[in-house]
Amino acid sequence: MSASGGTKAIVAALCANLAIAVSKFTAAAFSGSSSMLAEGVHSVADSGNQALLLLGGKRAKREASEEHPFGYGRERYVYAFLVSVVLFSVGGVFALYEGVEKIRHPHEIEHWYWPVGVLVFAIIAETISFRTAIKESNVLRGSQSWSQFVRTAKAPELPVVLLEDLGALVGLVLALGGVGLALATGDGVWDGVGTLCIGILLVAIALVLAAETKSLLLGEAGSKESVAKIRDALVDGESVTRVIHMKTLHLGPEELLVAAKIAVRAGDDAATVAAAIDAAEARIREAEPIARAIYLEPDIYREQPAPAEATP
Repeated sequence: MSASGGTKAIVAALCANLAIAVSKFTAAAFSGSSSMLAEGVHSVADSGNQALLLLGGKRAKREASEEHPFGYGRERYVYAFLVSVVLFSVGGVFALYEGVEKIRHPHEIEHWYWPVGVLVFAIIAETISFRTAIKESNVLRGSQSWSQFVRTAKAPELPVVLLEDLGALVGLVLALGGVGLALATGDGVWDGVGTLCIGILLVAIALVLAAETKSLLLGEAGSKESVAKIRDALVDGESVTRVIHMKTLHLGPEELLVAAKIAVRAGDDAATVAAAIDAAEARIREAEPIARAIYLEPDIYREQPAPAEATP
């Protein structure tokens, strides 16, 4: 993911959520709608999440140090994981609590035009933010489905913003449905039901985000395409005859560590082997620019003898 693309989507979502949060709290104050209050807290949580993503992106750019020789690229994963925690605890759990309380102690919605007007405004603003995230994601998604993109993306920002915006839009529809049913029936329980549904939605999205970012934190290998390009670049058929084994690891969204044992010719001297390794590293960096840390171990490849058949 390009840094600029991710930042554009995050800033668009942040601006939309700040404006929406103010309008939702205003509507909640005038109408007494719990759905609007839950949605206001949801927007505040989303705004905090986007601030965390921006902070993580900035901190990840720090130069490598003696204590962290591979740099700070994984800080983007740490802050993306924090986003899932905030979304779960602040957004989801609060909405569940507020929904249960409103169902137990319902009251009629006052000044209905406040929540309805704000929800319509919020849906428009979130749609604009969601379109920006989709546009930026399509640059990287290629032929992947949306679920594949969320599962396999190494840069966490766009999947996080996509899921947040999707959750926000669905949550707004749920809030509008709860408020609408409460107004139509005169029963404030429906407002609580809408709030409860919003809480369930936010908790579900938070769990998906937590699972995906946990995988990135533990360390994921390069994509199949990246690994294939690196393997092809390593072998030139002359000085490097094959890849005996290879491992890759993402140090950050745009930083890949490559460690491989390569086969060289038995008769080559040290100088020839060293030159072969230098040339292989250059080919790797040309084929896959995100390969930043490359460690190659030369060896003599020996075919393993086939296991002897058991005597009957």
